[in-house]
Amino acid sequence: MAKNTTKADINFEQELWKAANELRGAVAENQYKDYVLPLIFLKHISERYELRRDILRSLLNDPKSEYYTLDTEEQNYVLEDPDEYLSKNTYIIPEEATWQFLQDNAEQDNIKVLVDDAFDLLDKTLANYRPDLKGILPRIFVKSQLTAKQVAGLINLLANPKLSEKENPESDILGRVYEYYIGKFAIAEGSGAGQFFTPGSIVRLMVEMIEPYEGKIFDAACGSGGMFVQSLKFLQAHGGDKRNISIYGQERYDGTLRLCKMNLALRDLSFDVRLGDSLLQDKFPDLKADFIIVNPPFNVSQWHPEDLPENDPRLFGPKEEFTTDGSANYMWMQTFWSHLSDTGTASIVMANGAMTSNNRGERNVREFMVNNNMIDCIVRLPDKLFLTTGIPACIFILSKNRDGKDGTHRERNNEILFIDTSKMGTMESRKLRVFTDDDIEKVTNVYHNWRNVIASGAKQSANYENQDGFCYSATLTEVQKQDYKLTPGIYVGSEAIEDDGIPFDEKMKGLKAQLKEQFIKGNELQGRILENFGKF
Repeated sequence: MAKNTTKADINFEQELWKAANELRGAVAENQYKDYVLPLIFLKHISERYELRRDILRSLLNDPKSEYYTLDTEEQNYVLEDPDEYLSKNTYIIPEEATWQFLQDNAEQDNIKVLVDDAFDLLDKTLANYRPDLKGILPRIFVKSQLTAKQVAGLINLLANPKLSEKENPESDILGRVYEYYIGKFAIAEGSGAGQFFTPGSIVRLMVEMIEPYEGKIFDAACGSGGMFVQSLKFLQAHGGDKRNISIYGQERYDGTLRLCKMNLALRDLSFDVRLGDSLLQDKFPDLKADFIIVNPPFNVSQWHPEDLPENDPRLFGPKEEFTTDGSANYMWMQTFWSHLSDTGTASIVMANGAMTSNNRGERNVREFMVNNNMIDCIVRLPDKLFLTTGIPACIFILSKNRDGKDGTHRERNNEILFIDTSKMGTMESRKLRVFTDDDIEKVTNVYHNWRNVIASGAKQSANYENQDGFCYSATLTEVQKQDYKLTPGIYVGSEAIEDDGIPFDEKMKGLKAQLKEQFIKGNELQGRILENFGKF
């Protein structure tokens, strides 16, 4: 596996906090990203154009280059040839839409107009080559309550090299900035419903495990596109060609979908991402994906399963038995399974509660998945991997290639691999844990050694062994005897801790409230007793 340096997703914090201060009072907290991210996108597109233009100028003046010429007219022709930029995934940007222009004019009284005009120009420029990008940069500054001074301050802050793609070409800057604003203002953004950006080290683990070398990649809750970006990085690290993958995604929120398009456009990826609620408005009913990599919202209640048609093809059985309004977790599972190709694999981040939930609508689905050989692997994750939620999480890997007929993977029907990573990861700060390269390699190697073909006709990989406290290959009979519970600790030998999926802080608030209520009732009871004593 190719090595990458894993970084915590928080090293922009000081700069982004200053940017937030520029917006405070004029923009709602949950809208900060809507103003910051389009500016960063414009900055990146502009930087890319300027970098390519500088390279062309250098080549035109280099006697050793095939571009070399002293003819001024010919030089200008090359510098203004759109194909010279398109070949490097960039575009000729009108001067008034460049980052340099906005920086130079940041102190002008009409800077809000200049920013919106720049968005218009860039939007039109991109739409000439990519019609699907039309509308990703709406006019939002003029109609905002921001002052010209605040906008100038924001532009000057975003000029920081840390937020430059030129200075940080391997960073998913858009995604990481998005995570910061959701994490910092979680209440306003609604992260209690599980809407949050997936940190890079988790995404890397998911991608490395299922190896999306080629084919269709789908994310039904695609957010800012982090799963797609990491899939591209995996492909590049292994010498693959991005032309061999096609990307499909669905996202419920329009602003987040625009962000996803920005993220993918910067990488010149082929994609089809659509707006809609994937649970109730599946925009890709006929899509069969080779890989599904997804982090759906956890534990979503009141999602209205009654609105599903009785014959919804995604359901494993009758709607009243295979759905519940209490949680959408297993409706997500059924949705993902329905979108897998005949040899497809899905990697899904899920709340720990899904491993043991006894709600009928969830348990029925889990039993069906176990009994019908849908589950390939369960990975329990450690705590503090997410900045924005305390809900304990795990990874479900579902697979339709468990029969061993694809020539790459051995037959592993009637088996499920359990991996417990609860003791792994490194604390990058008091609040955030990340998986190291070695952690990712260890988990990935165990999974690959377990599922991949080593020798013709081998029932068990020669390179795989159960490891106490870490991994165990269980038979379906063993899982059925454990009442269909999928907690890895039950099988690998460590203590099995059943988790209801409620974060510690929320539990503590509830306990405090309950204790206060009991104190009040106790005082009232004590008063009545003393009052009764006084009657004698």
